[in-house]
Formats: sequence, structure tokens, C-alpha cells
Amino acid sequence: MDGHSHTPALVALTESGIEHTVTRHGRVGSLAEAAAARGVEPSAIVKTMVVRRGEGDHLFVLVPGDRQISWPKLRALLGVNRISMPDADAAREVTGYERGTITPFGARSPLPVVADERIVGRTISLGAGAHGVAATLAADDVVRHFDTQVADVTDPA
Repeated sequence: MDGHSHTPALVALTESGIEHTVTRHGRVGSLAEAAAARGVEPSAIVKTMVVRRGEGDHLFVLVPGDRQISWPKLRALLGVNRISMPDADAAREVTGYERGTITPFGARSPLPVVADERIVGRTISLGAGAHGVAATLAADDVVRHFDTQVADVTDPA
């Protein structure tokens, strides 16, 4: 077992009682490589993005791997005129995770979660708090666990 065996994410996942499988692979250079390493379709790899809604007000957005956040759709959903992506340091400050390893599980602060509707009913692979560590699980369990707001918030990448 390496030092990444017990990321806060994996501890939180275990405590959540959600059934999941952990995959460990080295750093990958692309979505396709990550999907192959995890044995899932690229669209099943779900990126956790941190979005800043206001001063000290952030949320997680779960985005399918082959899609990107649609800022107009997300602003409309949240009822705000401006949202932004915090820089890597700010994101780490809020979540406790480096960019590329961010996940709602075990994050430093429990943030609201919004998920793109396309993940519903699917098996997805989420980052698990360290580079090359991922958890494969049912999107519906994640949605339920975080009391997630599900909506159409992405566009094709």
C-alpha cells in the first residue's frame, strides 16, 4: 500500500457506505488514457470542478469527461450573473485537494454539489483525492449522498 492508500476521499467514500471500486493507475495524459486505465467510457469519467459563486461561496460541479461546463446554463441555474473558476491555490484552499484530484468526497469544506443530468443512471468514475486514484460507483448514489442538484449544465467539449 502506498502513501495515497487513504486519501480523505477514500476514507469518506468508505464511511458513506456507497459501493465503489478503487482503481489506481499512474498519471495519464488524456481522457482516453484515463478511461482505458479505469475500464470505462470517456463520458463516464466525471470531473469535479470547483466554481466560485461569490466571496467564500463555492460549489462543486460534476461534469462528464467528454463535456464542459456551460457557463450560461450554470449561471441561469444558480440565478447569478457572475461565476468563475478559482485558481489552483484557491481551489486547494477550499477543497483540500490539488487540481486534477478534486472530488466532493472528503473535501475540506462540504460544498453544494451540482451534477450534469447526463450522469444519472450511469456508472461513473470519480477522482479519489490523489493523482491516478479513482473510484468507480453509481452516479445515483453520489447524487443521493450529496443531495445534489441535477440539471443540464454542460455543453459538448
